[in-house]
Amino acid sequence: MNPPDYRRQLWGQALRQPSVWGRAVKLGLTAGLLQATINQGDHWLSHSVDRAVVIKSIVSPLIGFTLVLVSAAQTWVHRTLEQSNS
Repeated sequence: MNPPDYRRQLWGQALRQPSVWGRAVKLGLTAGLLQATINQGDHWLSHSVDRAVVIKSIVSPLIGFTLVLVSAAQTWVHRTLEQSNS
């Protein structure tokens, strides 16, 4: 199999792994919610919430989730490649 095709296949497999998604939910969403709380919490507490604050409060956890999802999938692919080369 062509190496780029094999890598693409591994990425597909990685994104079907419950452990990859679990890590993204646990770490990514938690970090994103913490970031949103730090950055927009004062607006929420002072009741000065506008559209921008709501959008930032939603986007922050999604960014954290996406970063951890890609990182966890990349780690899974890397480990799988190392195991197949051993």
